[in-house]
Amino acid sequence: MTPLAQFRRWYAAAKRAKVAELDAVAVATADRRGRPSVRHVYVKSVDERGFVFCTNTTSRKARELEENPRASLVYFWHERGCQVRVTGRVERIRRAEAEAAWRGREKLHQLGTLASRQSLPLRTRRELDARFTALREEYAGRDVPCPPTWVGYRVIPAEIEFWRRAPNRLHARELFTRRGTRWVRTLLNP
Repeated sequence: MTPLAQFRRWYAAAKRAKVAELDAVAVATADRRGRPSVRHVYVKSVDERGFVFCTNTTSRKARELEENPRASLVYFWHERGCQVRVTGRVERIRRAEAEAAWRGREKLHQLGTLASRQSLPLRTRRELDARFTALREEYAGRDVPCPPTWVGYRVIPAEIEFWRRAPNRLHARELFTRRGTRWVRTLLNP
């Protein structure tokens, strides 16, 4: 079985189990000097090309990915006792893909994205709330346009690790490493 097929099986099982925040992942990036940072994002799509998430170009993660296009992300489905870790190089997705992801967002999330100047300093919360309220009124009954700062990134897997909780901390770990066009499977000690 390929790692993507295994991921789809695990994802489907987590969805059937109604796992909370099914598409939330912790994504780790590092700047050009190797200083790491990690935060949660939502994966928008997964296919043979990789795992896609979107963000604002002003965000710290976007700046880091432009400097150092490598990332690692991890799904942790506590209710299922499993996690999936994906590591690889990162590429920016096409503008049309980013716009499609934007259209798939709830309107309140679109407005929140427009209101926020992600990762930039904020003087007061009142300032942010006022921007949001003004945008909500401006776009009442209208579509919210995709801003030019909305971009997406695809993590192209070089490694995919599957981890399943087990008694006595003897967890099951299975690592798939890409070697050219094929995947090599290795079992790991917990």
